[in-house]
Amino acid sequence: MVLACKIFNIKEKMELDTLAVKLKDHEVKQSFKMEDKDLELISSVKDLNLKPNFLYGVFSYDKVVMFNFRGKVNPMVRTYEIPFYFYLYGDSLYLIVVEKKERANLVANELSKILFITSGKIVEARIEPEVLRKYHEENFEDSKVIFFDDVDIPSIDKLSLYGSELSKTRLYEDYLTHGKIWYVVVRSKKYNYVVGITRNCIVTMFSKVTIDEARDYIIDEIFPLIKKE
Repeated sequence: MVLACKIFNIKEKMELDTLAVKLKDHEVKQSFKMEDKDLELISSVKDLNLKPNFLYGVFSYDKVVMFNFRGKVNPMVRTYEIPFYFYLYGDSLYLIVVEKKERANLVANELSKILFITSGKIVEARIEPEVLRKYHEENFEDSKVIFFDDVDIPSIDKLSLYGSELSKTRLYEDYLTHGKIWYVVVRSKKYNYVVGITRNCIVTMFSKVTIDEARDYIIDEIFPLIKKE
């Protein structure tokens, strides 16, 4: 099963133990009413685990989902439980949310509100185009997919290459003259994982890995690529 993560940068630095105190026992309840339905929606932070260099937790939240049952729309509550890590890496503090982009963004914004009263203090981490290109070329032999953006060809927004021997194609060098690498799928030489990486730090693990294994890979190979704020 594919495991998706997104990495965020914390603009205002905070000690991990302070983060843990602010997040501990956080819970918000809201009511949702629709005709004869009266539902309670809860968002909370749970399972906090503080280590010397990271803070693990789970952000749980309820969402109302509408189901059509025999012509009648019925609201039901679905609960999402999303793991996250705050990790202290050198002078930088990062957040890893183990979820696809939209829900990862939601969790980052909610955590920003809990910790800093407002959204916008936890922002997307970024990788410079040349840095992603360098990482890609270091793991070039088993490159699978490459997307290019910022393309200078009129009426062309993106270019892409697919295949098992992209490192041997002249098209790769040609596309580099017209755009910047936005997304790559490569096999890490060190970990032997097949991984997709975007410049806004969405990391997709196509190899079968645990959450902790994905975290360790990100810390070791992706954190060094991130642009320093």
